[in-house]
Amino acid sequence: MKAKIEGIEYYLPERVLSNQDLAREFPGWSVEKIQGKTGIIKRHIAAEDECSSDLAVTAAQRLFAQTGRHPKEVDFVLLCTQSPDHFLPTTACIVQHRLGIPTTTGALDFNLGCSGFIYGLGMAQALILGGQARVVLLITAETYSKFIHPQDKSVRTLFGDAAAATLIEASPDDMESSRPAVYVYGTDGSGAGNLIVPAGGMRKPRSEETAQETSDENGNVRSLDHLFMNGAEIFTFTLKAIPECVQRTLTKGGKVLDDVDLFVFHQANQYMLEHLRMKLKVPKEKFYIYLHECGNTVSSTIPIALKQAASEGRLQSGQTVMLVGFGVGYSWGAVLLEWPFLSLHGAELTS
Repeated sequence: MKAKIEGIEYYLPERVLSNQDLAREFPGWSVEKIQGKTGIIKRHIAAEDECSSDLAVTAAQRLFAQTGRHPKEVDFVLLCTQSPDHFLPTTACIVQHRLGIPTTTGALDFNLGCSGFIYGLGMAQALILGGQARVVLLITAETYSKFIHPQDKSVRTLFGDAAAATLIEASPDDMESSRPAVYVYGTDGSGAGNLIVPAGGMRKPRSEETAQETSDENGNVRSLDHLFMNGAEIFTFTLKAIPECVQRTLTKGGKVLDDVDLFVFHQANQYMLEHLRMKLKVPKEKFYIYLHECGNTVSSTIPIALKQAASEGRLQSGQTVMLVGFGVGYSWGAVLLEWPFLSLHGAELTS
């Protein structure tokens, strides 16, 4: 058997935060400046009473409708989120119940951000190839907007809320020379403080003290209860770690850069993506970017981009595709696959 991506669907909340809205709130930032720095035109923001499970359920329902699959066919639910409905219970359990997925199904949350889709594919493939599941529902769902101070333009211009649902299932292996997709992972917890919500967990519970607001040198307002991002440090980390990650993945898969038909990276922002593309010397036609309509949706950026690339004809069956996620943690990962199969045709795997 081998694992196959059967379908991807996503959901964006109804409320829209446009560049025009932000320019009115931050007079020093024009519409053109915001789009020029980020590549984003608008973001979708969850309603006050809309949580990650709500986004996840809607995305999954769309996926079932698109693929013709039934929730009763699912053997395992993997839910990636850093904004769960509750500390406990696990949000994946709530989603399993709301979707009508059988109680014989496994379900778990995993707390990763922008690398989460790569890790989720790796776990789904392992479950299928290990004989533990035949159909895996991988969901990425995030409501980062609930962590963001309304007067912090450093992150408010970037992040949007979304959920994506991906169905991965077992498929007969009729390709004698196919090999499992190759994965490369990376972790560096020394960068944890550069993208963080400092308060709200057990280490530093929310209090009157953590709610006190401060303003940085650029006029961004936040408290310890809000999301903080050191953009310069994140940029430096990315330009160092990701080219190395890409090369390790190519080497492990027995491929070279020219063998890859399409690169889909975490859609952080246009500025960062263009720097990575140029440093790696990837042609524009092989490097897919889609964030102008939804912003940086954290763990959902890659599946959203894959869905859009397929709808535009940029992603074709049989192509060799590299997916790369990176960010909060620090955590990063890449996978080289033969679309839509989690396999590589004719690759000589190396350690």
